[in-house]
Amino acid sequence: MAYSEELDDRVERLTASWGNTARKRMFGGVCHLLDGNMFAGVLGESLILRLGDEAAVAALRSPGVRPFDLTGRPMRGWVVVDPPAFAGDEALGQWLDHARSYVKTLPTK
Repeated sequence: MAYSEELDDRVERLTASWGNTARKRMFGGVCHLLDGNMFAGVLGESLILRLGDEAAVAALRSPGVRPFDLTGRPMRGWVVVDPPAFAGDEALGQWLDHARSYVKTLPTK
């Protein structure tokens, strides 16, 4: 599956000042890591976010957000955000900040 290079570039630009970030091809798309932990990804035109269990459940109440499910079993703590929910850089930045907040609680890899 192809992924949106435009969205990938936006994620990279908005997270460039975060410090120890990296990109890695996974899931047929690209994932973004902070201190060695995945916090976001781009799959098709959608954004994948690692929010932690509680924040992911809360995010699922937002329009354009659904469980992250590649295998028929949703991944706990992860969500998929569809394009209308992150149309501008401000909205995308807010979603990415939520993921960063969770990943910063994890040990560095």
